[in-house]
Amino acid sequence: MQVFTKISELRKAIEEKREQGCSIGLVPTMGFLHEGHASLISRARRENDCVVLSIFVNPTQFGPNEDLDRYPRNPEGDLRIAETNGADFVFMPEANEMYPRPAATRISVSGITSLLCGASRPGHFDGVGLIVSKLFHIVKPHRAYFGMKDAQQVAVVSRMVEDLNLDVEIVPCPIVRGEDGLALSSRNVYLSPEQRSQALVLSETLRKAPEWLAEVGGDTERLKARISTRIREMPLADIEYVEILTYPDLEAPSAEVESSWIIALAVRFGSTRLIDNRLLTRDDLAKVIHSIPMQVAKGE
Repeated sequence: MQVFTKISELRKAIEEKREQGCSIGLVPTMGFLHEGHASLISRARRENDCVVLSIFVNPTQFGPNEDLDRYPRNPEGDLRIAETNGADFVFMPEANEMYPRPAATRISVSGITSLLCGASRPGHFDGVGLIVSKLFHIVKPHRAYFGMKDAQQVAVVSRMVEDLNLDVEIVPCPIVRGEDGLALSSRNVYLSPEQRSQALVLSETLRKAPEWLAEVGGDTERLKARISTRIREMPLADIEYVEILTYPDLEAPSAEVESSWIIALAVRFGSTRLIDNRLLTRDDLAKVIHSIPMQVAKGE
């Protein structure tokens, strides 16, 4: 495994691989790697000849009151996980390498960035679009791997790739959870034992959501209310949003149910903001609701 801090050196190494006919897989991360990231690296290893892991805490996706300075970092541990799971190249640039001067270019995907996390984090997805676009141009991967814990990010990046005709396949990968059910996140380290215990309500409600959806006859507003009520039973929980939308277009569900739905949550426990979600395919929806096209979205 080779570690690079300079764009020019990484490009040269990747170009040598390309000349050998190798396929390139990219795993973009902000570091402080856990088993969720490890699963992305492992999948990229299985599906590509060369795996590039980027580790960069991107300042352009953090707002002025967010946790850029306190975002957890563990470069030594990251390199161990990268090597164990099969990364060939690790790209760990400094901020002035990626942004030698303030960026004058924005990558803005409208519509799907105006709700969910985008509503409370203005500019966040512009920063995501910019850094992911930069990495795609630097690495020129055949495939790029993203975890579905941040499903909105996957939707945004996928739409950017579609709109700009970028020659890369976006590979969404399943959420990885701890033994207790909590979705793995670098920010979980900030949770106190009591906060973590109460945060399990997120995975609990998502697990029960299909059953509850059937009980309310497909009424999305009643399901959202039921999920919110259960979460509020946890005294340390502060709900930012509970939403049910189509996926990946992130629109209000309609009676036709022609696409998947996502049940998306953002909840704070103390100063730690957690997100989680569950994707329900059209087949999933058909299994839990009889005559679903006539019954969904009664609350609209």
